[in-house]
Amino acid sequence: MADSPTSTAQQFRLLPLGDAALTVEFGNEINPMLNTRVIAFAEVVRTRRWEGVLDVVPTYRSVTIHVDPLCLDLNTLMDRLLNLPFALSQETTSPGSHHTIPVLYGGEGGPDLEDVAAHAKMSSADVIRLHSSVQYRVYMLGFNPGFPYLGSVPEALAISRLATPRTRVPAGSVGIADRQTGIYPTATPGGWRLIGRTPIKLYRPRETTPFLLSPGDMVRFEPITAQEFDRHLRERDADTH
Repeated sequence: MADSPTSTAQQFRLLPLGDAALTVEFGNEINPMLNTRVIAFAEVVRTRRWEGVLDVVPTYRSVTIHVDPLCLDLNTLMDRLLNLPFALSQETTSPGSHHTIPVLYGGEGGPDLEDVAAHAKMSSADVIRLHSSVQYRVYMLGFNPGFPYLGSVPEALAISRLATPRTRVPAGSVGIADRQTGIYPTATPGGWRLIGRTPIKLYRPRETTPFLLSPGDMVRFEPITAQEFDRHLRERDADTH
């Protein structure tokens, strides 16, 4: 097995992670064009259906391929990746889906909204208008099942994570961490600054497609009232019965 990064003419690096995973690194920055290439490459690898490949995980700027080392060793995998036709690694993905996510900003579901407003030197209402004015790209899923990393947050709203994470963040919470915004699909500990909450379920484990969002999708947030939030909850609960 190779034990050092490999540079290629295709302008990615192969980084072995032990004997059961390999990262294909395309760059060291976060931008939509690079992420589009990452997602396209991940789709090409998936379509190959190589025996021994357990999972293909795209991130902001790389793809990690998990394998069963008893079925597929990393040297073989590296050779296959290096020999993929160059055009395939340059393919663009099909356009992602567009989603409008309703959010009840502030209050109990957005306890950090006022802190974000103070950091941005603007009113809470202006924070809501600015945060919901942007169309965000889903760069990757991670952290917990279906958690979307969305970017980029307007620079004025970029604020660091909490120094001490909360022990429990409710499902549906919308938060900010630096230039990223995201939605907690399930209740979990977390340190993002919470500015609101959505009644929409992002993680549906019993469905064929368990995640509402996928890398490459586009998201826009829509401010709603408490009454609209409750209506969405009733409709959501009715659909599960």
